[in-house]
Amino acid sequence: MARTKAVLGTGARLSDYLSASLLARVVPAEEVHAVLNAHGRNSQRLRSFPAVAGVYYCMALSLYPEAAYEEVFAAVAQGLAWAAGAAEPARVAKSSISGVRSKIGAAPLADLVQRCCVALADPRDHQQAFFRGLRLVALDGSNFELPDEVDNVQHFGRPGSRTGVAGYPQAQCAVLVECATHAILGANIGPYRASEWEVCRPLLPRLQPGMLCLADRGFNGYEYWQQARASGAELLWRCAANRQLPVHQVLDDGSYLSAIYPSGVRRAQAREQAIVVRVIEYALPGADDTEPRYRLLSTLLDPGTAPALELAALYHQRWEVEAVFDELKTHLRQSRRVLRSKTAELVQQEFYGWVLAHYAVRWLLHQGAARHRVPHADLSFTGHVQLLRRAQPRSGAFPPRAAPSPPPLVQ
Repeated sequence: MARTKAVLGTGARLSDYLSASLLARVVPAEEVHAVLNAHGRNSQRLRSFPAVAGVYYCMALSLYPEAAYEEVFAAVAQGLAWAAGAAEPARVAKSSISGVRSKIGAAPLADLVQRCCVALADPRDHQQAFFRGLRLVALDGSNFELPDEVDNVQHFGRPGSRTGVAGYPQAQCAVLVECATHAILGANIGPYRASEWEVCRPLLPRLQPGMLCLADRGFNGYEYWQQARASGAELLWRCAANRQLPVHQVLDDGSYLSAIYPSGVRRAQAREQAIVVRVIEYALPGADDTEPRYRLLSTLLDPGTAPALELAALYHQRWEVEAVFDELKTHLRQSRRVLRSKTAELVQQEFYGWVLAHYAVRWLLHQGAARHRVPHADLSFTGHVQLLRRAQPRSGAFPPRAAPSPPPLVQ
């Protein structure tokens, strides 16, 4: 059965005026030009659809996942027509869409994530985003399905077992998230068969002193711990309950100091290179579907400044990263099963555009939460996605240099 072409709906446009749009406020055109120039991907002459607009188009794909390429393309073209003083949007051939995307590639959008996705919480009015002055962030990974195309299968791989293979290839991604605001501070994409740490490791430069990084089991090997600690961030990572950790010193709050050692070296050398860690063990009595015992490792060694009970309660904020994946997959892309792109390069480009669109929605939500002094959790992510889609067409009510109105609160 032929697929019915989806449309944006009456009046639904990404932006009548790109220069006044939310996306351009979160990802300024100057930054877009800078990364395109750095990678040699910028337009060298005036075109009906220049590369800078192609970058915004890549973000718009995630805002309108149900719409056909041409419909999203037309939304961006309308903004360009206004900027150029034209009465009608410039007509762009369908073949130009893939041409612009292929010229841009994935690297400029990955750089924009690095440049523009910054922490949002202010310690002066968002204290729950911090622990003893440390900004709470979480690191985790997830998988998602891709179109069943040869290039995607060859680059990313397909899940399989002895009984067969999955219907779609899959990619693996990792994100570093500010727990309180759900702002994505870093993102990476890799093959399905890559180890989780291999995909997460490029995000370590996004960690910095003044952060407390939360992570689940699987990231607490010696080398992983050493690499993450080198960033200057503090760590609070879950550890397997059956891991052998010697008790070196029992602390007043019931936690204890231990050490982790490198593998593949002589015992004397391993002792010299040992890293002191603090071990916190606890249970959740009365809670359903919980494990008998949880164990955490931390770089915070002083029980006076970081009591074990507080760290145990704090660790469960790591689950905020699961909420971010739900926002990405379910609410932003409206449960669309696979990404659109048919080549590995454009899959990566679409992924980073997806992350930037998510950050734009979270930025919008944060403005309302900060202005009205309400917790982020009390506001609707889906409502702000819809607000972004509805409000942008009305941006034509003011000239591009006018200050935009503050966003309304969506609960």
